Amino acid sequence: MTLIAPKAASSRRSAVLWTPEHRTATAGLVLVVTLVAFESMGVATAMPTMVAELGGQGHYAWPFLAFLIASVVATVLSGRVCDRHGPKPSLLVGPMIFLAGLIVAGTADTMSVLLIGRALQGIGTGTLLVAVSLVIALIYTDRERPVVYAANAAAWVLPAVLGPPIAGLLTEHVGWRWVFLGLTPFVLLGAGLLVVVVRRLGPPPAESQGTRRAGVLAALAAAAGVTALTWAAQHPSPEALGYGLAGLVVLGIALRGLLPSGTLRARPGLPTVVASRALIAASFAGIEAFIPLTMSAVHGYGPAAAGLPLTVSAIGWSAGSVLQGRYPDWSRERLLRSGFFLVATALALFAVVSQPWAPGWLVYVVSLFAGAGMGIAMPAISLLLLRFSTERERGFNTSAMQLGDWMGSAMTIGLGGVLLAGLASATEPSFAMAVLAVLMTAVALTGAVVTGRWPAAE
Repeated sequence: MTLIAPKAASSRRSAVLWTPEHRTATAGLVLVVTLVAFESMGVATAMPTMVAELGGQGHYAWPFLAFLIASVVATVLSGRVCDRHGPKPSLLVGPMIFLAGLIVAGTADTMSVLLIGRALQGIGTGTLLVAVSLVIALIYTDRERPVVYAANAAAWVLPAVLGPPIAGLLTEHVGWRWVFLGLTPFVLLGAGLLVVVVRRLGPPPAESQGTRRAGVLAALAAAAGVTALTWAAQHPSPEALGYGLAGLVVLGIALRGLLPSGTLRARPGLPTVVASRALIAASFAGIEAFIPLTMSAVHGYGPAAAGLPLTVSAIGWSAGSVLQGRYPDWSRERLLRSGFFLVATALALFAVVSQPWAPGWLVYVVSLFAGAGMGIAMPAISLLLLRFSTERERGFNTSAMQLGDWMGSAMTIGLGGVLLAGLASATEPSFAMAVLAVLMTAVALTGAVVTGRWPAAE
């Protein structure tokens, strides 16, 4: 295993990212990721104010659900388009739909219009994420990709640090609408850079027989299943149990057509890669979604202090991603497994932090470990996916991977809501959070086990 000195590694990263043939693509991809991150961080901060102003307090979850549902459908369809025509259409259309969503949401005068804007943002984001993965596969070599994934992870750090306070200041002093409208000039700049990138891409590969296609009906069914499960989890009742179970059945049937064969059994190879994305996303969501609640309700942290661990997590994520990018010869399979172990350790510590007798400062160790684990594991997953995918099925497999991410996160957040409602409350969540942390630790350890099995090298 070859090691690279830090100065040499830094020079190599600059050479990969900012060479004449790569600099426009790098700038466009990093800017797009940064904008998506700022939108994600900012909307969560401004949501209570915008929902209250539009009189939608009884439908607080729906702006998030509208984004999620639209993203699921768009991810599947974008994968299908990319396999047929290459990433060009998605790269051109995705930013424009995202821009339209920002304008619609920023000018909304009713809750219904806000939901339309959020859905358009979800379509744009889902379309772009698949296309970005395909562009990385086409422009950068296998040895260069870890560096690009590190740059994409670093693009989340600035939004994680500055996004919430900027959104809070805009909401308080200018108006929540500028959380959306303020991003529009940067989206136009990003779209312009992507147009230049698109002009340099070659034609899509020739059509091949046996290429898998994700169906539109399956995508819609998956979105409906996620909606039913999420709504049932947030509004527990006997009726919710019925349509939640129905949603689970519909989702299970739909996933058979949206995921590579063997994914639900984590068969070694490509199915394990896709399954690992769902497992690690589900594990991490237990920390990301419930740390602020735990720190405010259990340890008495204020809103800013309760959200600070998420910033620490983003920094850890970037550090882990930069580390893996320095050493392209390290085994991605081992890095992925190491990432699962780090996240499992963080979750075990979260079970301790969730108790009132534990020291509150331990949450920063939890966040650092969890972020570092994700920063190491996520680029490994993306790289392995490309290695195991034929060129004509990269779109399908990338959309399946992203779909697994969203499904895993939604299931964990829904489970957390059920545990809070059934075992504890939002004001005293300790027991529910401990149970959730133990369950998610088991999920992360399952990921470590399944990623220890790979096909024998030929």
